[in-house]
Formats: sequence, C-alpha cells, structure tokens
Amino acid sequence: MPNRLASERSPYLLQHLDNPVDWYPWGAEAFARARAEDRPVFLSVGYSTCHWCHVMAHESFENPQVAEVLNEHFVSIKVDREERPDVDRVYMLFVQATTGSGGWPMSVWLTPTLQPFYGGTYFPPTSRWGRPGFVEILTELARLWREERSRVDGSASTILERLRRHAETDEPTGGQRAVAGTDVLDKAVDEFTIAFDRRYGGFGQAPKFPRPSELLFLLREHARTGAAEPRDMALTTLRAMALGGMRDHLGGGFHRYSVDAAWRVPHFEKMLYDQAQLVHAYLDAAQASGDPQYADVAADTLRYVHRDLTDPAGGFHSAEDADSVPPEHAGDSAPHKTEGAFYVWADAEVRRVLDEDAEPFCLRYGIEPGGNAPFDPQDEFKGKNLLYVARSLEDVAASTGRQLTQVQANLATARQMLFDVRCGRPRPHRDDKVLTAWNGLMVGAFAKAGRVLGDASLVAAATRAAGFIRAHLWNASDETLLRRYRLGDAAVPGFAEDYAFLAAGLLELFQATGDPTWLAWTLALHRRLDNLFSDAEDGAWFSTTGADDSVLLRLKEQHDGAEPSVTSVAAGSLLTLAHLTGDDAMRHRAEKAIGAFRSHLGRAVPLMLTALSTYHSGVPQVVVVGDPAAEDTQALFAEVRHLYLPTAVVVPVAPAYRNDLARLLPWTAPMGMREGRATAYVCRDFTCRQPTTSAAELRGHLKDWNADLR
Repeated sequence: MPNRLASERSPYLLQHLDNPVDWYPWGAEAFARARAEDRPVFLSVGYSTCHWCHVMAHESFENPQVAEVLNEHFVSIKVDREERPDVDRVYMLFVQATTGSGGWPMSVWLTPTLQPFYGGTYFPPTSRWGRPGFVEILTELARLWREERSRVDGSASTILERLRRHAETDEPTGGQRAVAGTDVLDKAVDEFTIAFDRRYGGFGQAPKFPRPSELLFLLREHARTGAAEPRDMALTTLRAMALGGMRDHLGGGFHRYSVDAAWRVPHFEKMLYDQAQLVHAYLDAAQASGDPQYADVAADTLRYVHRDLTDPAGGFHSAEDADSVPPEHAGDSAPHKTEGAFYVWADAEVRRVLDEDAEPFCLRYGIEPGGNAPFDPQDEFKGKNLLYVARSLEDVAASTGRQLTQVQANLATARQMLFDVRCGRPRPHRDDKVLTAWNGLMVGAFAKAGRVLGDASLVAAATRAAGFIRAHLWNASDETLLRRYRLGDAAVPGFAEDYAFLAAGLLELFQATGDPTWLAWTLALHRRLDNLFSDAEDGAWFSTTGADDSVLLRLKEQHDGAEPSVTSVAAGSLLTLAHLTGDDAMRHRAEKAIGAFRSHLGRAVPLMLTALSTYHSGVPQVVVVGDPAAEDTQALFAEVRHLYLPTAVVVPVAPAYRNDLARLLPWTAPMGMREGRATAYVCRDFTCRQPTTSAAELRGHLKDWNADLR
C-alpha cells in the first residue's frame, strides 16, 4: 500500500511511495510527530537519478525487516535535494564536518528539534567494505536515544553551535574590501597550470568532473592577456571531453563525470546544469580558437536537450538516470537495472546492425570483440563497448581503403542507425521536474548559442522556456519565484540561485533578441535578489531568505562547484547590467561582491575569478540598430559573432522595441540607422566610436578594442 509520499510531486519521493518505510515529506506533520512522540528523526536526502540512492533503496528501504526497525524507533523523512537545496546544505555541512566527506544518499539522524547528531552517506544493510551496516547503526542509535539521551542532546546542541560559528567565520566577509588586482588572476592561472593533466586534459586525478566555470575563466584570461597557455589548457580539456566516453556520441549531451583520468569511462547520469554550462564553454572555445568543431559539440548538446529534456509546455527537465534495464533483459519479470545499459554495445550487435559499414564505425569508436572498458568499477561492462573516438577520420579512411568523404558519410549513417536501435531499448528514468535555477542556466545557453551560431531556432527555444517560467513560476504581483514545476503543480519558494541564475539567462536572451521585456525582468529579479537574500554587512548573498525556521542555518555558498555560487553569477550579471544601464549602484554592488570574496579567490571560485577578469577588462557595448531580419543587420551581427569578445554586451535595437528599450536604456535613444541602413556603435563607458554601416569597419573597431585591452 502506498505511503504518504504518494501525494508528493517530486520524482525522487515518488520512487519511494511503495516502500514499507513510514516516510514523511519534510514538513510540519513529521516534525509534530517527532516532538509529540519524542522520537529521533531519520533524514534521507537524495535525488531521483542518484545511483547509490537506488542501491540503498533496494537494499534497505524496500526491505520489510529494515523498515520495521525504522518504523519502530524513528520518524523517517525523505527530501529531494534538488527541490530543497536549503535542507540539503545544512545537513551536508554537518556530515562533511563530522565525517570528512559527503555525497548522496545522505543519511542523517536528528533530534525532534531537527538538530543533527549522527550522519553519513550510503550505508549497506549489513557491515561490508569497512562500512557499518544500516540496521546495526539504527539499533545502536535507538539504544543511545533511550539510554544516553542527555549525551545525545548535548552533542547535538554543541555540534550545531559549532556549525553556526563555522558558517559565520568561514563566510566571505569584508564588503568594504577593495577589489583584488590582476595579480590574483595571474596567480590563479598558475594554480591551474600546476594542476593541469598534460596527458589527458583536465585538472588533477580521477575522477574527473566537467567544471565549465574553470574553462570559462581560462578562456577569459586568454582574452584579457593574450596568453596562449590558459586558452590551450581549456581547449585541450574540452577536446578530450568531446572525444572521450563522457560524451554521448549517438544522442548528444554529456554524462556526469569520468571515473578514470582519460575520460573513457563515465558515470552515465546526465544533468541539465552540466549541459547548460558546457554549452557556454564550447561556444567560448569556438570563438577563441576559430575551430568549428567546438561549436558543433555545443549545437549537438542542445539538440539532445531539445529532443530529450524539453517539457511539452516549454521548460526543461532536470536529468536522466545512469541506470536502466539491459536490452537483453527487457522481457524479464523483474529485471535489474545496471549502469550505462542504455548506452553500451556488444561488438556483435554493432556488426549485425551496420553490416558492411560496421568496420569504419568500430575503428572510429574503439569497438572491440571482448569489450573496451579500461575500468569497470561495478563489474557491469563485461563484453561491452563504451563509445569514444579512438582513431582519426584519416586513420579510418586509410585502414578501410575508403575516401575521407565516404567514411564521414558512413559514420553519419551508422550513428543514426544505432541511435534508432537504441531508441527501442528501455530508457533510463528521466526526472521531469522543471527547476527555475537550472532552467535559467539553459535559457542562457540556448540564447547565447542562437546568437553565436546565428540560429534563430535556438533563440526561439530559449524564449519559449523563459515564457514558461514567467507563466508558471513567477508571481508578478509580489515579484517572487517558485522553484519547482511538475505536472501542473508549482511549489517551493525560490532560493537565491533561482533568482540569480534566471537573471543571468535572461540577460543572454535580451542580447539575443533585443526584447526589453527580458531586460526589465532581469532588473526586477536583481531587486528581489537583494531584498530577499543580501547580507547588509557583506557583499555576498545568502542562499535562503531565513523565513523557514525548520532550516537551522542561513548559509552562503563559498565555492563554484557543479553549480556555480549565487555570488559569482550575480556579480557577473551586475557588471553587465551596470554597463547597460549606467547605474553606479549596480557597479558598486558588483565591486562589493567581488571584494567580499577577496580572501577566497582561487581555484575554488573560478566563476568569481571570471567576474574579476571582466572587471579589469571592461565591458564594451556593441549596439546594432536595424531590422533583425534584414541582410545588412545580419551582416553586422556576423562580425560580432566571429570574434571572441567575452566581456562585451550586445544591444540589438530593433524598430519594434526601440521606444520601450529607450525607456530602460535612455542612452540608446539617439542611436539610429544611418542613411536607412543597419548601423553599429561600439562604445565603452557610454562613449562611442563613429557609427558605421560597414561590416568590415565594424570588424576593425572590435579588433582595435581587443588590442587596446591587451
């Protein structure tokens, strides 16, 4: 019989609705029961595409004997960390502080007042691999609660107070500090150089995560200084990821991370926020290098998102799981899901599908008769092949005796044939909730790609998603966001990242369309970000409003991880907005935010370093006045696309939006078309060069600005 989670909307919570565990969602009902019965709380935090969450669910939460122990001694609460990052952060801080590591599933035991007293991550049902068994932990903690209650309460109070002090003392502080100089940027590049893996690309050892903010910073420093090394580290890493097993060579998009140093064996989960940030990195790489292959990867990634992660109403879904039923077991009565089953191939299957065109594909993508996995952490890839680019097109042509163009055509046909076969396999679970923050990142990715690649369909996808958020997750009357939408239900008050990430995405959409609606919304979001989340004593932003007293700590993000920190994103947006509006208050706000991180600047906050690089580079304004559909307007925009100008803000002034835009940006009002032709203005600090209708002359203005920068 389904438990209380059956009425929830979170895909993660719904995965547990048939558990024998007497689960509660996070909320007043669970807290009241814990207090009334004086029971400790067992808090389980995860997300629906988490591999080890699935393992612990199958081993423990689906087990009636384990459930009996939980139900007898604890009030059990399930939390989707993607819906409630505020809850997750508080207890992850505790787990990391007390165990030295963290991850999901996260398992934490709390007093009825929600103070943590014991925690960890995955626990096997019985002792193994040096980990204590889950039932043993439950039994011992129940005993401690009965027999040593004062000790538990005292420990919980002491730990919480220490965490509170740690959060206060370790926060970015010193809003009055001056913005750091360029020497900090030089030092950060040196840190990346030391950590760079010159053999395989990336930084450090396995596992390797795609951390696009690092690569964006390095490319930005190349633009600022002209130095080749930061650019080359970024390009080498992006190329290695694109050629390796972490990329889906049939369906597009990237898996979560590589378990090995050579980018060959991925953890097959796909996350929306990874796709969005990687698109930005590949677009910058294409502009910085002039190599269209990087742009092709960005476009291929967006095709995947459009096809597989787009809600029918226009928003973007959150993720796809790593695990699925192997196709050979699809007809079993109770099939067991395995890692990567949807994506891996047996040599015989490839050859059966492709027939005479199999050889070029097998050479290109490293297919071997006995399988090609150099590392198999869960013993799930035996006899299977993980696609990666093993040989160049020229090598394949030479080995098969075919012309290069014939090989390219063969491979394109083969990829489509295998993709079609793969579509008939059992698919991984898709988490179909729409999260405002992650959608903000993806709106920005589609909009920027549309502008850089000159593809109006990508801008249309961004516009549709932004409209979806405005219709379903934005309350215009009080200018507040909700975080999550699923199946017609919008819920959870927005967090700081929802406001900051969406504002950044809308800034990209404004630059792609010139529609002042998106700029006005961006300005409203930043007003609310400050009103709801800013620290009056500091330049950074809290993650939460502090209104929910069940969340015991009000924290600030101090690093750019898989998702960037709010302060890093907001600082970058404010620099752009200051150079759009001329509002000195925005410039000072950006300076305060960057200054607040002065003592934290380094590899931990690469996106804040990017903001600092932007601050020292300056933000030119490139205004193009003209009908966006006209050839002369498009010719001017083409010049902007072809150069790597990462700090420039692009302002399209279309006739349809001209008057509304002038109300937001009065300095654009005098800018018109010359002699009836599309006209470009290149400005810095609102001082403009001579306007031009010539694409070649615009190119010269932009190159001159780049040269002056260095």
